[in-house]
Amino acid sequence: MDNSGKEKEATALMAERTAAHLHLQMQSKHDAATNLIDAGNAFKKADPQEAINCLNRAIEIYTDMGRFTIAAKHHITIAEIYETELVDIDKAVAHYEQAADYYKGEESTSSANKCLLKVATYAAQLEQYPKAIEIYEQVGTYAMDSTLLKYSAKDHFFKAALCHFCVDMLNAKLAVQKYEEMFPAFSDSRECKLLKKLLDAYEEQNVEAYTDSVKEFDTISRLDQWLTTMLLRIKKTIQDDESDLR
Repeated sequence: MDNSGKEKEATALMAERTAAHLHLQMQSKHDAATNLIDAGNAFKKADPQEAINCLNRAIEIYTDMGRFTIAAKHHITIAEIYETELVDIDKAVAHYEQAADYYKGEESTSSANKCLLKVATYAAQLEQYPKAIEIYEQVGTYAMDSTLLKYSAKDHFFKAALCHFCVDMLNAKLAVQKYEEMFPAFSDSRECKLLKKLLDAYEEQNVEAYTDSVKEFDTISRLDQWLTTMLLRIKKTIQDDESDLR
């Protein structure tokens, strides 16, 4: 008596049941995560810490399911809660970095870079300049090789140069030269021309020339809070150097 046909049928049935069971498990996990996300969003204003707890539990489920892009998205939501509701920048940065790692793993470089730029913004504000420079250079290099993003490369190199300038004027000078060689279009940008004027003003210890150059730039391209902060920090070093010479 040949039982091979029945064995095949039984094996196929077992495989089908296993697949159905896994599907149900995945479905129930997905439902649980969705409920946690809904709860997290509802708690955002009333109880930010509880919102974070719910979102963290949802992230655990999504990472367990291998859904890293969705997990990254919710890390960003947590980072935003830390930024706006709890004002804990270190924790916000940690979640942006985790989101960037997940996006990189899924080869979503543009999404990863958006998170990293947030990290760089805070790193520079906290005077962690090497960390900020590394990110701005990395994102600038990626942007200059992309037809769609090429225009934004000058902004990233501009910010990297300002971070260098906050550390050391010579560093900034060498950085500007490097960025011009890497990305010739940078030379013609208003940002690069401003940097060169600021470097000249610094070498001459001329605060007035420095201020005038910044004002002139600001009339065409409005300076945001971050740029204003960095430029004021550099200006202060000229003023400090001037008072040291008196």
